[in-house]
This record gives sequence, structure tokens and C-alpha cells, in this order.
Amino acid sequence: MPRGIKLWARAKKIIPGGNMMLSKRPNQFLPNKWPTYFSKSKGCQVWDIENKKYYDFSLMGVGTNILGYGNLAVDREIQKIINKGNLTTLNCPEEVTLADKLIKMHPWSQMVKFTRSGGEANAVAIRIARTYSKKKKIMVCGYHGWHDWYLASYFNNKNNFHNHLPNEIKISGIPKNLSDDIFIFKYNDFSEIEKIYNKNKKDIGILKMEVSRNEKPKKNFLKKVRNFCNKNKIILIFDECTSGFRESFGGLHLKYKVNPDIAIFGKALGNGYAINAVIGKSRIMNAAEQTFISSTFWTERIGPTAALATLKEMKKIKSWNIISSKGIYIKKMWQSIFSKNNFEVTIHGLDSMPVFLFTKNNELYKTYIAQEMLKRGFLTSNSIYLSISHTDKLIEKYLENFSKVITNLKKIDQKDLENSLNVSSKQINR
Repeated sequence: MPRGIKLWARAKKIIPGGNMMLSKRPNQFLPNKWPTYFSKSKGCQVWDIENKKYYDFSLMGVGTNILGYGNLAVDREIQKIINKGNLTTLNCPEEVTLADKLIKMHPWSQMVKFTRSGGEANAVAIRIARTYSKKKKIMVCGYHGWHDWYLASYFNNKNNFHNHLPNEIKISGIPKNLSDDIFIFKYNDFSEIEKIYNKNKKDIGILKMEVSRNEKPKKNFLKKVRNFCNKNKIILIFDECTSGFRESFGGLHLKYKVNPDIAIFGKALGNGYAINAVIGKSRIMNAAEQTFISSTFWTERIGPTAALATLKEMKKIKSWNIISSKGIYIKKMWQSIFSKNNFEVTIHGLDSMPVFLFTKNNELYKTYIAQEMLKRGFLTSNSIYLSISHTDKLIEKYLENFSKVITNLKKIDQKDLENSLNVSSKQINR
């Protein structure tokens, strides 16, 4: 048995769920076969603990590494900080410099709060907005982390909730009465926003959403939302933990020219180092002084240093243009490969985060793809978080192998497919 599988079996006995993040559990990709643990990484290459090399054409650290793993320009600055010291009784000056840069990048904002994870940043934004608005109810669209305020939405609308999390996710330990304060609406459905508000207008003070994930805004949706929030004195929060820096230098909202009252950034901001930011208008952000928001490790120095180096390198090479053009090409080639083999799929997502979904047997098919591409030296699923390290040469190598796998998939009936996976349908994504 490979060391990684042995270690995962051990982990499940001593760590609830086996690890700290759902998206990195091996059953999300390929039960009993996924490498699971890494020993080192560089560019878009990952070596498992048995030193076998793979090209990462899947999560790339769950979208955290636009500049690739182990980017020299970023890591060089981190090494300097490690030698000088990371966390002391005093504050680090880098957080002030970083705040200034983010405000300059987003002229509608005047103040910034930093955290070290996206879930925390989302919770901070909600706390500040509730404090300022003096209203507790929230309209929400998209995925916003694991905290109680958001997961309570499960009790109101299980179908909409599972558009963002797998169906087998269990929601326990959250008071059901919290669901009275949160209302889910579908992206691009402005009429649903109006209906929710008209029924609850007395207590709704916040509208929180992702600018875009799988769909692009239609019929001036974002502008309608902004005007609606202005008219009804609702705080508009854009969660850009995922979309930030992937299609523009800063938030995706800059591309659409629609400004929120608060925006949240994470993931790519530190190119693999933990740093998240909540930026906003000073009249709202100052409400943080009226409530308790504080955490020891939000004051460490590595995160802000990594962000400053990452922003410098992104701006220098215009990374958002590079990864978007790569994604446009991959989407085009996916469509050609699937059409040639008579598979019905939908292809969507930000250009730098292309995603495909099979109309039928999606979980089964993507598990087969993960298995066969793994044999060929690729970590893959049905989505790719692109980085500048995904060179044109590597993309062609990926597409050549992907095309062969899809051609083989076409020839296998479902029963033989399940046998070839050596896994039951119940194990997939569990």
C-alpha cells in the first residue's frame, strides 16, 4: 500500500475528516488512489511523499497560486522576513503599506482589515456591516465559508445551498433560528432579490454576493443590484476571495465598473501564504471600533509581506491577462474534444478558472478522468485554477492526454466504467 494511503488511513483516525479542508480530501477526486500528501512543489508541479511528480491541472492550492508554487520573487521576500522575525509584541509596518496599496487599487475604499483565512474575512465583513446598519438580516448569493451566519442558510433552501457545496455535506451544530436572518437568492435573478426584500424590508441591511463564479452577469445584473442597495440603504458586500486578481489587477468588480461598500480578498493575494483583506468605505469600516474583532495571528508579518511581493510581481507581468488567455484556449479545446466524442457538457467559470460539467454521469465520468490522467502524471478534475506556470507547452501536453482519455471514455459502458474504477458510486465524493 502506498505511504500516502497509509498516512490518510491514520489521519482519519486522529483528525476529524482526515484533514483541515474538504476540497483536499482524496475522495473528492479518486478514492483510494489519489496521492493525498505532497513533499515539495514548484511552478505547477507537485511531488507526493513517495517523490512521484505530477503536473497540477486541478486546484493549484485551491486557487492560491496564480504565480505558481514557490515563486522566487515572493519567496525571496519571505526569507528576509523569517530572518528578521515574524511576530512580536509590536505591530508589523507591512500591514500599513499593504492597506495603502489596496486602497489605491480600489479608490472607492478608504479602510482595510486583515485576516488570515477567507471564512474569517467573511465573518468580519458581516460583523462590521451588521454593526453599522443595525440590521441583522442578510440576502446572500454564492459561497462564503464555514461560519454559522452563512451555513444557517442551509435550513432555508437546501437546493440553492448545494449549488455551492456537495450534497453529502452535513450541517450540524448550528442553531436553526439563525436561518431566520439569511435569505439565498440565485445569481442573475434580480426579481428574486426584490421579492425577498419586499417580504423582509424592515430588517434587511446587507446584500452579500460573489461578483461572478460560474455565470457572467446578464442584463446589467450587477448595476441593478448596486442601484437597489443605494435606493434601500443596504450595504453591498462583494466576496472576491476566489475571483480577486484573476481577471483584473484587484477585484473583478473593477472590470464590471460596479463598486461595493465592502469587498473581501484572499486566496491569490499572497500566492500561497495566508493573507486575506476586508476593504471598505470608512463610514462603514469604522463600525469595527464598536464591536470586538481581534486575533493574535492576524498580526504576523509573513502574510502582508507575501501580499506586497505578490502584487508587485502580478503588476509587473500582468498575470491576470496571462491566465485568462490560457483559460479561454482551454475552454475552446475542451469543447472541441467533447463534441468530437459526442459528450454533452456545459463549460463555464471565469476564464482563468475553467470548469466543465457532464450533462449525465458527471461524478462517475470525472472520477474516471482523474484516474486515467493520474496514470499519465496529471492531477486533474473537472476544473483548473490556472497559473502563469501552466506554460503553453504543458497545456498542449495536458490537452493531448486529456483527449485520449475522453476518447477511451467514449468506448466504455457504465458497468465496465464502474468496474474499471474499482470503486462504488457511494464512495465517490465522500
